Amino acid sequence: MTLSLRSAAGFAAIAAAALYALVVVPQSGDISTMINGAIYASYAILALSLALIWGYGGVLSFGQAAFFGLAGYVYAVAGLNFGDTALAALIAVASAAAFAALLGYFMFWGRVSDVYLGVITLTVSLILYRFINQTAGEEWTIGVAPLGGFNGIPSTPIMTALGKPDEPLMPEQIYALSVGALIVCYLICRLAIATRFGRAVVAIRENPVRAELLGYDTRFYKLGIFTLGGAIAGVGGVAFANSVFVSPTMFNLQTNGQVIIWVIVGGLGTLAGPVIGCFAMLALATWLGAVDGGGWTDPNLVMGVVLTLCVVAMRRGLLPTALTLGERLLTLADDRLGGSKLGQPRAAEDRP
Repeated sequence: MTLSLRSAAGFAAIAAAALYALVVVPQSGDISTMINGAIYASYAILALSLALIWGYGGVLSFGQAAFFGLAGYVYAVAGLNFGDTALAALIAVASAAAFAALLGYFMFWGRVSDVYLGVITLTVSLILYRFINQTAGEEWTIGVAPLGGFNGIPSTPIMTALGKPDEPLMPEQIYALSVGALIVCYLICRLAIATRFGRAVVAIRENPVRAELLGYDTRFYKLGIFTLGGAIAGVGGVAFANSVFVSPTMFNLQTNGQVIIWVIVGGLGTLAGPVIGCFAMLALATWLGAVDGGGWTDPNLVMGVVLTLCVVAMRRGLLPTALTLGERLLTLADDRLGGSKLGQPRAAEDRP
């Protein structure tokens, strides 16, 4: 299978999945399905942000949830104070991007190595988690928005229709908005990678020393992709805030660990793979929670076993493994349809 055919197959699968999510699922009319679907989409956006900066930029952020949670809290506080949820969403995404740019500046211009970069990002996320947890008093109020400590902000405002501030969106509309945001973020990532900037980022990931010798400022490109990843994680945080409400769990170690697992299981170096990994692992966790009535299984243990099996049996992840298998099957079918026999190569004009 040629690269163009492989890409076309990938885009066709993504388009089919988007059509199913936006057209078929909402027709079920099940509110719980809509809410869970919106939560899945918000987490998938978070996974997509890490897939971009780690898979293509080579920047492993152990604390990607910091931008996810920060955007959620900024959205809740701004929405409660300003009343305009659209403006609050823009402020939240811009805040996540600005924070990523500030943090990235000190890390990349400080020539922090990859291992310490991961430690720093995780530390920042856990600091925010600890800080938000201790904001339960009345003194921790920004305008009319109490931070709520470990309880979060249950009064997180729901996105409203444009021009209708008194009409919050229904669960099915929030679901469609979250899935739409996931699709838009995916397309933005694809476009970013296809640009000269994106190709330079990939080149720096492969060989930063050679890229610097060719005149590329690796710090600038890493900062750019890191900032874009922070903004996309912020979009996921806003979507999550509209699906449930913001709480300190958005920053915790479990959230940071899960997103790394989703990327590894789905396929590092791809964009759609981590999204698939996110959906698959969340669906597995939901199913385990539903069938574990007697407490005979530990969902975290099962998730760990699944991760181990994926790493051992499918080192490239679900999506790359599936594509490779499909390519081999198509090649085998093409050989048989072309009339080639074992040990007898096809004619020259039939070769790819």
